[in-house]
Amino acid sequence: MDRLPGRNAVIEALRSGRKIKEICISGTSGMEELASLAKKRGVPLRQVDREELDILMPEAPHQGVVAFVESYSYASLDEVFDRAAARGEAPLILLLDSLQDPQNLGTLLRSADCGGVHGVIIPKRRAVGLTPGVVRASAGAVEYVPVVQATNLVRTMEELKTRGLWIAGAEADGQQLYYEADLTGPLALVIGGEHRGLGRLVREHCDFTIRLPLRGRLNSLNAAIAGSILIFEVLRQRAQK
Repeated sequence: MDRLPGRNAVIEALRSGRKIKEICISGTSGMEELASLAKKRGVPLRQVDREELDILMPEAPHQGVVAFVESYSYASLDEVFDRAAARGEAPLILLLDSLQDPQNLGTLLRSADCGGVHGVIIPKRRAVGLTPGVVRASAGAVEYVPVVQATNLVRTMEELKTRGLWIAGAEADGQQLYYEADLTGPLALVIGGEHRGLGRLVREHCDFTIRLPLRGRLNSLNAAIAGSILIFEVLRQRAQK
């Protein structure tokens, strides 16, 4: 079992049907919705001192709530494509190349859910996984967006191409401005890590690269902000089409 901190994250876990053994709470103020959902699901609530929650989650803000939940189950590529097919939509997949910051991954998962992304692919090594900090930063989106762990990101990109997807990499010196590129077809968006951007092999396996126009002194945007902008540009273009 994993420990899941944060009121919103636990509420979404309850809504999604994820298996929950027990929820520990400190106080009752603001817990009405959580308590109602827990009662409907038959999940026991246990009142504890806040200090006990601090011990359970020493490095993650818990907002007075910690749930003991089943470990997150990573998805397969087939599940992602099945999701797109069930919606009758061209697949839209987000690939993250060695993202390290839990806040960035959580924010991108939240944007992915809101923007209609069918799945997110992360590397199995040298990248942040679905830690409690990521789950909390996603505001519960992790319960709804399939996340695939890829042993080799480049091979996964090659497989996506065989399934009919175009691969667009986000780069500060990309070939096209993001709003001038055609992002309406089956697409995988690749966002690089916080420090080095896209790796060389990952970049070489992109079909094309896109950039955001920058007018300030800084030469790049935060990975989560850039990725979110691109997700909603795809949504805009597809809506217009």
